[in-house]
Amino acid sequence: MNARLTKICTGLCAIALCSPLAWGQSSQEVSQHMAPTGSLRAVINLGNPILARQDPATGQAVGVSVDLAQALAKQLKVPLTLIPVTSAGQSVEVVTRGQADVGFFAIDPVRGQGIAFTPPYVVIEGSYLVKQDSPLLRNEQVDQASHRVVVGLGSAYDLYLTRALTQAQLVRAPTSPQVVSFFMAGSYDVAAGVKQQLEADAQTTPGVRLLPGHFMLIEQAMGQPKDRSPLARETLARFVTEMKSNGFVRDSLQRHRIEGAVIAP
Repeated sequence: MNARLTKICTGLCAIALCSPLAWGQSSQEVSQHMAPTGSLRAVINLGNPILARQDPATGQAVGVSVDLAQALAKQLKVPLTLIPVTSAGQSVEVVTRGQADVGFFAIDPVRGQGIAFTPPYVVIEGSYLVKQDSPLLRNEQVDQASHRVVVGLGSAYDLYLTRALTQAQLVRAPTSPQVVSFFMAGSYDVAAGVKQQLEADAQTTPGVRLLPGHFMLIEQAMGQPKDRSPLARETLARFVTEMKSNGFVRDSLQRHRIEGAVIAP
């Protein structure tokens, strides 16, 4: 081996030994950092149909986030405990309080105060819905002082639009799945939410239409309590990267017939 190659190999070995995931650490030690109670507690938001829903036949939670939680527990060789909730706000609260080890979230700086995010695994669209006779034709027309925009309380759209809208008034429905029914029950101008959810609601709600395009692109990631160790953070980040690169996320989306979600680069 020539001197240059020896130097490169030595450098790579040093990097590997310094890595928090170098296999000098036992799988048991990694599991203890990721699931300190002995079971991987994963909070599942049933309010985002792109990621999870309740199977009407079994009553069980199913979807991409459930598949990822099961795969992570299998890798860690620990039991899985699912904690189903109905809103993003509840998911954030459960993980921030340390009552769950992992969750599935839209990346947002406000949530980042208490949650450590992985790189995103999918990107989805946030869209606006209006009544058929609305004069609004473009997303750019929404932010006017006379407009009231309905969002799901604590959702990614709530957090984003709180920062982005400077004139329109936000009105918060209890959860994202209730946005359209809440919107139709009152004198509101716009409903905001996941494009696929709004499209599905529009098919069963006469007299509404979606504005073309999107007002935001939402990066969906896994997250864990921010006080978890560097080893736990690196483990979860590597897991997400692996699940994207090996086709697991793509296959899960196809299996659950989810359209409109793009694998994050």
